[in-house]
Amino acid sequence: MAMLKGNLSPFLFAIPTKSRIPTASLTTSTALLHQPTVCENASMTTTVPPLPIPSPPTSVYVHLPFCRKRCHYCDFPIIALGSSHNQLPEHDNNDPRISNYIHVIRREIEATKPRSPTGPPLKTVFFGGGTPSLVPPPMVWSVLETLRSKFGLCPDAEISIEMDPGTFDERKLRELKELGVNRVSLGVQAFQEELLRACGRAHGVNEVLEAIDIVGRCEIGNWSMDLISSLPHQTPEMWEESLRLAVGAQPTHVSVYDLQVEQGTKFGQWYKPGEFPLPSETQSAKFYKMASEMLSKAGFNHYEISSYCKNGYECKHNLSYWLNKSFYGFGLGSASYMSGVRFSRPKKLKEYMGYVQSLEDGLADGQHHDKHVDAKDMAMDVVMLSLRMARGLDVKEFTRTFGKSLAFSLYGVFKPYVESGHVIALDEKGRLLTANEFNSLASNGCEVDDMVAFIRLSDPDGFLLSNELIATAFSVMSP
Repeated sequence: MAMLKGNLSPFLFAIPTKSRIPTASLTTSTALLHQPTVCENASMTTTVPPLPIPSPPTSVYVHLPFCRKRCHYCDFPIIALGSSHNQLPEHDNNDPRISNYIHVIRREIEATKPRSPTGPPLKTVFFGGGTPSLVPPPMVWSVLETLRSKFGLCPDAEISIEMDPGTFDERKLRELKELGVNRVSLGVQAFQEELLRACGRAHGVNEVLEAIDIVGRCEIGNWSMDLISSLPHQTPEMWEESLRLAVGAQPTHVSVYDLQVEQGTKFGQWYKPGEFPLPSETQSAKFYKMASEMLSKAGFNHYEISSYCKNGYECKHNLSYWLNKSFYGFGLGSASYMSGVRFSRPKKLKEYMGYVQSLEDGLADGQHHDKHVDAKDMAMDVVMLSLRMARGLDVKEFTRTFGKSLAFSLYGVFKPYVESGHVIALDEKGRLLTANEFNSLASNGCEVDDMVAFIRLSDPDGFLLSNELIATAFSVMSP
C-alpha cells in the first residue's frame, strides 16, 4: 500500500523538487489504465482550452528559519541559534543573526513587484520556520508592516505564526496578539518525554503543558496543535495518549503528520522506513486511522489529509495551497506560485542574500514570467492538491479548465477504486453514486461529466492510498 506522507511545513519548496504533499511513485500496474470509449476517442482530438489567467496572490508565506537546534527529522533550511537561546522577553538581546535576516527579508518584499498593481489586499499571512517564536515581536511586526505597505492587508486577515513550547511566555504571546497575530500553530509533536528526546526536540512535556496553558490564558481563539505519528519506538498506547491530551487541550485545529524520513537528516542516517524502531507501514496506517476516529468523535472535521478542525476553523492560508491559488513566498528556501509556475528561493543564506540583491538590481523580478506553463502539469497539480481535501476534485470545473480529454482519462483510472470504496463519486446534490452507477457513466463518457460533480478519496482508507491513486492518475494524464 502506498502510504501517505503528510507535510511538516507549508510549501517551503517548489513542486516537485521538494514536495510536502504526497509523493507519487509511478509504479502502478498498467492493468488499471483507462481504455477510452468511442465517445471519448472523439473528444481526445479537441484541444485544451486556453488556461484562465490566475487571480493575483492574496496569501503570503514568510520563512523565519531560526531554531534552537535542528530536530533529527528536519531537512528544512534553518539557522541554529543554540539550545540555550530562548528569546523570551527578558532575553531579547537583538541577536544580529535574527535582525540581519529580518532586514534582508524586508528588502526582498520591498523589491518584489506586485503581481497586479491593483490587486486585492492580502487575506492570509503565515510565519513559518524554523521556529518563528524565537523572533522578537517587534521584528515580526516590522515584516508585517512591510507586507501591509507593499500589498495591503485585509482588516480581518488570518495572520498565523508557528510557535514552539519553551520559546515564548505570556507576555510575548500577548504582544504578538496586540501586533495582529490571530492564529497560533503550536509545535507539540508528542506528549511523551522519551519521544521528544528521540526526535531531538528542544522542549519537554512540561514546556508543552505550560505552552498550552499560556495559549489559553492569552485567549487565542484560533489555534492549532501539531502532532507527529510513526516516530521511533512510538507505540499505539503513546499515540492514543497524545491524541487524547490534544483533544483535552481544546485547540480549534489539529494537524497530524506521518513521519517522513528524509535523506541528509539524522533519522535518514539511523533508520529505514518500516523497519524497527520505526513502526511498520501497517502500524503507521493504524495510527492514521486512530487519529481519524478519535478526532472525528471529538467533533473535528477531517477536511484535508493531515488536517482536522472545528467548524469554521479551517486554516485559510493552507486552503490557498490546496485550492491551487497563487501565493507569495518570502525568505530562505521559500516557494511562490504565480502564473502557474512554482519557484523557490535559495536554501543557503549567502545565495539567498545574493538573490535579494539581484532582485533589487533588477536582474531578477521574482515572477518567472518567461517560464512556459504546461496545461497537463497544471492539471496534475490540481488533481494532486484536490485529492488531499475532503471536498475532492471539482469535476465540472476541472473539465471547463482543462478540457474533456484530460477529465475522461481520470474516470477509467478511478473505476476500480470506486468499486473498492477508496474513491467516492458525488453528484451535484451531494448524493453518493454507487459503483454500478459510476461504471455505467464512465463507460459512456458523453454523460459522466454531466452527472459527476466531485470525486474524492474516502476517509481514512482512500486517504491512506492517496500516493497510489495520484500516481495512477498521473500515469494516464502524462504518460
